[in-house]
Amino acid sequence: MADTETPEQANPDIVAARMRRIARHKARAAETPSVTDSSPLGTGPINRHGMPAVPVGQRVVRKWPVLDLGVTPDVTRDDWRLTVNGAVDNPLQLDFAGLLALPQVDDVSDFHCVTTWSKLDMRWRGVRLSTVLAEAGLHGSASHLMVHGYDGYTTNVALDEAVKDDVLLVHTWEDAPLPKEHGGPVRMITPQLYAWKGSKWIARVEVLTADRPGFWEARGYSMTAYPWRNDRYS
Repeated sequence: MADTETPEQANPDIVAARMRRIARHKARAAETPSVTDSSPLGTGPINRHGMPAVPVGQRVVRKWPVLDLGVTPDVTRDDWRLTVNGAVDNPLQLDFAGLLALPQVDDVSDFHCVTTWSKLDMRWRGVRLSTVLAEAGLHGSASHLMVHGYDGYTTNVALDEAVKDDVLLVHTWEDAPLPKEHGGPVRMITPQLYAWKGSKWIARVEVLTADRPGFWEARGYSMTAYPWRNDRYS
């Protein structure tokens, strides 16, 4: 379940202020490169975001390859917890039942791995990350996230990207529980960015007031990861 708020935190004025902060980032999301790029680098028919189906340098695959750090955490739905902390008004801890109690979303999106493969039209069910962030209440100075996995993985994501409607905490893929090897019971997906920006086995979302590199970013990968700009490396 989610941690219980105090009466002050549940005040409608406070809730409204939280939603205004999320709305500011959602408005800026409309100006991000994945939405506004006038010369996207890619091939194939136009996708659901007005971009070519496949970013430059990518090939379409039928199977879903497995990539990780060589560690597969043994986390069950009963064990799983998600912490949301950092620059928030109301730090949260969600268990799996608490995640299911939030509004559920069914979505179809594409998955672009920086290792040059793309899998199209993947069917997901989960919770919008923006819903969870709204529950936590972003500070006005919040600008980025550091997303942590149970395997020790980290990656940074700008809030303007993280609040997009297709950025989900997914527990279901193709009408079945998300497989363990792909990050089950819950992972994050970032369809408008390269897929390394979505942590498998997600454990914590740390809200930041300044950007900082995660695991791959510290090793030379892009801080922003825009597929249609071939934005793979720093």
